[in-house]
Amino acid sequence: MAFLLQLNTLRSRLILLVLLAIAPSAIMTVVNGARERAHAVEVAEENLQRLTNLAAANEAQSIAGARQLLRDVASIPDLMGDPADCGRLLARIQRQNPDYVNLGLIQLNGDVTCSAIPSRTPVNLADRTHFRRAVHLKRFVAGGYIFGRVIQKHTVNLTYPVLDDDDKVKAVVFAALDLTKLDRFVADIQLPPGSLLLTADSEGKIISRKPHPEEWFGKEVSPQMRLAMAAEPGKPVLLAGPDGVERLHRFARVGSNGLSDYTVTIGIPADDITANARHDQMLDLLALAATIGLALLAAWFVGDVLVLRRVKRLASTANRIASGSLEARSGIHYGKEEISELAQALDAMAASLQEKELQHQRAEKQLREADRRKDEFLAMLAHELRNPLAPISAGAQLLQSGRASEAAVQRTAGIIVRQVHHMTRLVDDLLDVSRVTRGLVTPTRVPLPVARIVADAVEQVDPLIKSRQHRFEMEVPPAPLMVTGDHKRLVQVLANVLNNAAKYTPPGGAIKLTARAEGSNVKLIVSDNGIGMSPELRSRVFELFAQADRNPDRSQGGLGLGLALVKSLVELHGGAVAADSAGENQGSTFTITLPSTQQQPAPPMPGPAARPARTLRVLVVDDNIDAAQTLQLLLEAGGHHVTVAHNALTALEIAQAKAPELCLLDIGLPDINGYDLARSLRALPHTARATLVAVTGYGRHEDREQATAAGFDHYFVKPVDVDALLALIARLP
Repeated sequence: MAFLLQLNTLRSRLILLVLLAIAPSAIMTVVNGARERAHAVEVAEENLQRLTNLAAANEAQSIAGARQLLRDVASIPDLMGDPADCGRLLARIQRQNPDYVNLGLIQLNGDVTCSAIPSRTPVNLADRTHFRRAVHLKRFVAGGYIFGRVIQKHTVNLTYPVLDDDDKVKAVVFAALDLTKLDRFVADIQLPPGSLLLTADSEGKIISRKPHPEEWFGKEVSPQMRLAMAAEPGKPVLLAGPDGVERLHRFARVGSNGLSDYTVTIGIPADDITANARHDQMLDLLALAATIGLALLAAWFVGDVLVLRRVKRLASTANRIASGSLEARSGIHYGKEEISELAQALDAMAASLQEKELQHQRAEKQLREADRRKDEFLAMLAHELRNPLAPISAGAQLLQSGRASEAAVQRTAGIIVRQVHHMTRLVDDLLDVSRVTRGLVTPTRVPLPVARIVADAVEQVDPLIKSRQHRFEMEVPPAPLMVTGDHKRLVQVLANVLNNAAKYTPPGGAIKLTARAEGSNVKLIVSDNGIGMSPELRSRVFELFAQADRNPDRSQGGLGLGLALVKSLVELHGGAVAADSAGENQGSTFTITLPSTQQQPAPPMPGPAARPARTLRVLVVDDNIDAAQTLQLLLEAGGHHVTVAHNALTALEIAQAKAPELCLLDIGLPDINGYDLARSLRALPHTARATLVAVTGYGRHEDREQATAAGFDHYFVKPVDVDALLALIARLP
């Protein structure tokens, strides 16, 4: 068998494959055998517990009968009278209940004054535990094993107190139960050979046993058995008996509610439980060995004829494929056996390699195109950011020089504000696309008139249309059209499409906006006679950063995000958007389809009454010194008292000293973040009721939620919308 260790021939490898193929069956045979043994043990445990419970219930019935008998005896009025009459009475009761070898009356000093079996000598039972417990507990007590002094038999004494009218114990009646009578159920029960059934009292002494009960009465069980009896009754335990046989034991208490302290156990030889399962597993192992032998013979003799020649042919084909001949095929007829499947797999692999090579070439082309588009986008981004930065920089230098006239200052300030708004829109477009594509935008859904959406969108784009001297035509039907959605987002959608048409239509061109109902939908159609789209651009016009070729001056502006945002927002509203063009320089048409509705918009809520402006104590916290000072100048120009801090600890000191009414807090502070600072300000009595406003560069939805949880009242993203901030301050109480 040395070849099996070397594995340098196909035959040895085939034999190894056979062994590996049969290994799962061998493992399952062993596992199933273990499961069958475990199942046999589980079934045996359940049956054993039922049998043990039945034995305990039968013995409990005997004990309960004794309790009732003693209760009746204790209630006899003349029991405490003449001892001779008492003895005759108990003897008559004993003859009627032959399970009891004696009945008697014990005085509180322990003397037995009368009994069914008279004693020749005085008997005192003051030392017996069952007597003392009956006096102390004032209830029925089932005592432990006793070898009767008078009757000379193995018994357990069952006692019951005799109570006077004041519920005090005046004597105790007892019944000596013959253990051979207690064992009647044990004698009838059928157990497997070698099984053991016994009952032990609270001290571990045997009061019933099968087999050979007479030999074991009064003997103590083993320490291991005593521990098992004291543990949880239903727990199975493996114990070795005095004969050295290991048995599976289950336990049960005799009676409940203090009836007795006896414990019954039945033990079955452990080997007998799994004998059938081991026999079945042995047969399975023999069958498995025969199967392995036949399989090895088949692999040894048949391998050469049916496998080796065809494998060599497959090896030759594989070598040709490895050398680069991807068109090579095995030429083996495809059947249902394994070599044919291997040949088919090899041929399929060659075909797949050919296809993957083509896909790889296409992927390289797409990667180069994506890299080109990425470079173009970065160039666009740099260009679009430099455009507003140039006038902002020039205007800042003019203002810094101090030589500008009032008119020049106002004009420069207007230029800076417009360019900042332009940069803000560029950043907002990037953030909008990110939020929408990640599913973080949830549009509100209210009934909206289409005419209002059209009017607001046209108002936004009107300056660009007029600056490029376009002819703009609009067709909106007189009958009101209604859709359900988010007004701000739908205006953004239509404005982006109109803005796209205005940018890509040469000056003096024509743009037309049409709104109409079509079935259960509303369609908004924007058409132009601009530069149009090639088929290649039309297929990707709604992708991120997709743009038509433009002049080097990039006069149209933008980052190629608008139409991607349009598509995402329209689909969020349950609609669709499509682009069409007859070709380059033949104009374009964009169609927005939205589900219509018959609902009417809710009436506008009355706005809050205007409040007169007043001077506020304001705390500005920002580690950017320029940003903090600019905000300070802006607020002081409005007449407010402004204090600036550049870290959170200084801000807390100022807050305690000046009790600001309005706090404008940056989030990314160097020592403590703005969220923790807001919580600290809320905890101070000086600023507990102050208005907290976050002024930060973080604009994600989760950032806003975290700010609200920290105690902020309002949230502004840098650069701050000054008009919105001043409007907020004007509304503060």
